[in-house]
Amino acid sequence: MKGAADDRERAEELLLARISATAGRARLGRRRVTYRAPPAEPGRWTATARVRRLLCADGGPATSTGARLDLYEHGLTAAVGRRIHAVRFDVTVVRRHTLLTSRGLTGALVLADVHGAGVVLRCGDFGRPQEWWPGICRAVVAAQAPRALAALRQGARLAFGPLWATADAVGSARTSLRWPQVQRIEVRGGLVAVRADGRWQVWATAASGIPNLCVFQVLAEHLAGAGPDDD
Repeated sequence: MKGAADDRERAEELLLARISATAGRARLGRRRVTYRAPPAEPGRWTATARVRRLLCADGGPATSTGARLDLYEHGLTAAVGRRIHAVRFDVTVVRRHTLLTSRGLTGALVLADVHGAGVVLRCGDFGRPQEWWPGICRAVVAAQAPRALAALRQGARLAFGPLWATADAVGSARTSLRWPQVQRIEVRGGLVAVRADGRWQVWATAASGIPNLCVFQVLAEHLAGAGPDDD
């Protein structure tokens, strides 16, 4: 029993050393919080692990015992299986997805790591997703929105999948509006909807998969001067 405990402790120390080295190379700054994989339920782990291995075909990692997510000042590391990914908040692209798992459909964030590879963070992969999910989105917005806003003011046109924005207007492949016409842009029922002239228009049939939608929403709130909806 003691030998097994010692082995686990050495494995944890080795994993922490690898994570710290990866974070150092990516210049992520100070570690702020760690989220670990939730404990396996007795009698369910074998089946769950088998299904999650199959789910690796979507390009995302399958969670394993000892998996952990570490959030830093300037990014995050995700240790899953034998790989450790480093993500920087200032350059990553983040998408929201709904994925099939062994327990049904679940939400996931898909981010690009520092090498351009996709990192899939499912809600059930790490504990307390109600903390790390919005925490990651806020960090990406804080790192990228000011730069994006400055680019718009300098005349840039920024694309967010099927959506685009300039300093004067916002649009999709089919339509556009000048910012003074826009009252609000929201994700409603999984759709990207724009409120203008007192009514809602659907501009993207699926919010899932739109790159950096969280950044787009913050830019829209700023440029449209949106206040609380009057509905």
